[in-house]
Amino acid sequence: MIAYNEFSKIDLRVARVLECTVVENSNKLLRLYVDIGTEKRQIIAGIAKAYTPKELIGKNIIIIANVDYKMLAGLESQGMLLAADKDEPILLTMDKDVAPGTRIG
Repeated sequence: MIAYNEFSKIDLRVARVLECTVVENSNKLLRLYVDIGTEKRQIIAGIAKAYTPKELIGKNIIIIANVDYKMLAGLESQGMLLAADKDEPILLTMDKDVAPGTRIG
Protein backbone atom coordinates (compact mmCIF):
# COMPACT_ATOMS: atom_id res chain seq x y z
CA MET A 1 0.00 0.00 0.00
CA ILE A 2 1.11 3.53 -0.73
CA ALA A 3 -0.23 6.74 0.69
CA TYR A 4 -2.62 8.73 -1.49
CA ASN A 5 -0.28 11.73 -1.53
CA GLU A 6 2.44 9.48 -3.03
CA PHE A 7 0.10 8.16 -5.74
CA SER A 8 -1.10 11.68 -6.56
CA LYS A 9 2.44 12.58 -7.67
CA ILE A 10 1.93 10.44 -10.80
CA ASP A 11 0.82 12.62 -13.71
CA LEU A 12 -1.50 10.42 -15.81
CA ARG A 13 -2.67 12.07 -19.03
CA VAL A 14 -4.50 11.38 -22.23
CA ALA A 15 -2.14 11.45 -25.22
CA ARG A 16 -3.14 11.32 -28.88
CA VAL A 17 -0.81 9.39 -31.18
CA LEU A 18 0.14 11.69 -34.07
CA GLU A 19 2.79 9.54 -35.74
CA CYS A 20 4.15 6.07 -35.20
CA THR A 21 7.05 4.17 -36.76
CA VAL A 22 8.96 0.96 -36.15
CA VAL A 23 12.32 1.53 -34.45
CA GLU A 24 15.13 0.54 -36.81
CA ASN A 25 16.84 -2.77 -36.00
CA SER A 26 14.14 -3.73 -33.49
CA ASN A 27 11.27 -6.21 -33.78
CA LYS A 28 9.78 -5.05 -30.48
CA LEU A 29 9.97 -1.24 -30.30
CA LEU A 30 7.74 1.47 -31.76
CA ARG A 31 8.45 5.21 -31.78
CA LEU A 32 5.28 7.18 -31.06
CA TYR A 33 4.94 10.95 -31.36
CA VAL A 34 2.12 12.02 -29.08
CA ASP A 35 0.25 15.21 -28.28
CA ILE A 36 -0.21 15.71 -24.54
CA GLY A 37 -2.05 19.01 -24.82
CA THR A 38 0.74 21.40 -23.86
CA GLU A 39 3.48 19.79 -25.94
CA LYS A 40 4.38 16.93 -28.24
CA ARG A 41 6.62 14.12 -27.07
CA GLN A 42 8.36 11.00 -28.31
CA ILE A 43 7.64 7.74 -26.52
CA ILE A 44 9.47 4.50 -27.24
CA ALA A 45 7.44 1.42 -26.35
CA GLY A 46 7.88 -2.33 -26.66
CA ILE A 47 4.50 -2.99 -28.27
CA ALA A 48 5.42 -3.74 -31.91
CA LYS A 49 4.44 -7.40 -31.66
CA ALA A 50 0.90 -6.44 -30.66
CA TYR A 51 0.30 -3.23 -32.66
CA THR A 52 1.19 -1.85 -36.07
CA PRO A 53 2.02 1.84 -36.46
CA LYS A 54 -1.02 2.32 -38.72
CA GLU A 55 -3.51 1.12 -36.10
CA LEU A 56 -2.11 3.47 -33.42
CA ILE A 57 -2.22 6.77 -35.34
CA GLY A 58 -5.12 8.89 -34.05
CA LYS A 59 -5.69 6.70 -31.01
CA ASN A 60 -5.99 8.24 -27.53
CA ILE A 61 -3.78 6.41 -25.03
CA ILE A 62 -2.88 6.88 -21.37
CA ILE A 63 0.65 7.90 -20.42
CA ILE A 64 2.64 8.76 -17.34
CA ALA A 65 3.84 12.25 -18.26
CA ASN A 66 6.22 12.89 -15.36
CA VAL A 67 8.34 9.74 -15.42
CA ASP A 68 12.09 10.34 -15.95
CA TYR A 69 13.12 10.26 -19.59
CA LYS A 70 14.91 7.06 -20.59
CA MET A 71 17.12 6.05 -23.51
CA LEU A 72 15.87 3.00 -25.42
CA ALA A 73 17.67 1.77 -28.54
CA GLY A 74 19.52 5.09 -28.64
CA LEU A 75 16.27 7.11 -28.61
CA GLU A 76 14.91 9.23 -25.77
CA SER A 77 11.55 8.09 -24.44
CA GLN A 78 9.78 11.09 -22.91
CA GLY A 79 7.03 9.27 -21.05
CA MET A 80 5.58 5.84 -20.46
CA LEU A 81 2.41 4.49 -22.01
CA LEU A 82 0.18 2.25 -19.93
CA ALA A 83 -0.71 -1.24 -21.08
CA ALA A 84 -2.10 -4.36 -19.49
CA ASP A 85 0.24 -7.31 -19.87
CA LYS A 86 -1.49 -10.58 -20.60
CA ASP A 87 0.04 -12.69 -23.36
CA GLU A 88 0.81 -9.46 -25.18
CA PRO A 89 0.52 -5.76 -24.30
CA ILE A 90 -2.99 -4.28 -24.42
CA LEU A 91 -3.02 -0.48 -24.47
CA LEU A 92 -5.18 1.44 -22.05
CA THR A 93 -7.36 3.75 -24.13
CA MET A 94 -10.37 6.02 -23.69
CA ASP A 95 -13.82 4.78 -24.72
CA LYS A 96 -14.90 8.34 -25.67
CA ASP A 97 -13.08 11.19 -27.35
CA VAL A 98 -11.12 13.16 -24.76
CA ALA A 99 -8.81 16.10 -25.46
CA PRO A 100 -5.08 15.40 -25.39
CA GLY A 101 -3.54 16.53 -22.12
CA THR A 102 -6.63 15.79 -20.03
CA ARG A 103 -5.47 14.69 -16.59
CA ILE A 104 -6.62 11.36 -15.22
CA GLY A 105 -7.30 10.89 -11.56
